[in-house]
Amino acid sequence: MGLRKTTAVVTGAGSGIGRATALLFATAGANVVCADISGAEATAEAIRVVGGIASSIVLDVRRQSDWAQLVEQATGEYGGIDVLASVAGVVAPATDTAVDQDEDGWQRIIDVDLKGVWLGMRAVIPGMLTAGGGRIVNVASMAGLIGLPNLAAYSAAKGGVISLSRQTAIQYAAKNVLVNVIAPGIIETPILGDIPDDMRVTLKSATPLGRMGRPEEIASMIVHLAGAGGSFITGQVFAVDGGWTAQ
Repeated sequence: MGLRKTTAVVTGAGSGIGRATALLFATAGANVVCADISGAEATAEAIRVVGGIASSIVLDVRRQSDWAQLVEQATGEYGGIDVLASVAGVVAPATDTAVDQDEDGWQRIIDVDLKGVWLGMRAVIPGMLTAGGGRIVNVASMAGLIGLPNLAAYSAAKGGVISLSRQTAIQYAAKNVLVNVIAPGIIETPILGDIPDDMRVTLKSATPLGRMGRPEEIASMIVHLAGAGGSFITGQVFAVDGGWTAQ
């Protein structure tokens, strides 16, 4: 699957990895549907200003009705959805441990980070089956692969994304719907904007490459899997983490 004249939906497109992914899809020639709670239109406008094709939609990934509206809009504008990049996610604002996390905080993280990925696949796969195939790239985290402090609900959600994606990949492989996962390490995004300087130093030193990743580096892997380079890859998890999980 080339990317020219294809349609890619990117959730979390308002900032960070999602924005970088939407911009890179546009550079590769795709029509891009930028979806987010806020900021999606600014990303779509940035694409249009340089001659790309993009539209935007306000999307709460937790709401099935929002997903139905997205599919209707994308189908009306571009004829269907070829690629879904599920990037949207949240982390716990407070200590997230099995003891300290409260029920509301747990549920919010599970709803956005895991349920939102499921609802996205549930919404787009029927159209992909009708069209003869498609690509889905779900963004998890290295926290879904290894144990990290203070990320109980987040780790549970991201581990769930990995397992759900593998199952879905096997379920629909014969129908040419390819599903893969990116597990980013520490990436320089707005989510990390408020962390103290000493924590920033610690995170960098704990990464073998000695720095945080850039949103564009995650976006590059997402777009690769959605394009010709991903034609024989499904059910896989790619840790893009500067070597962290290799330690």
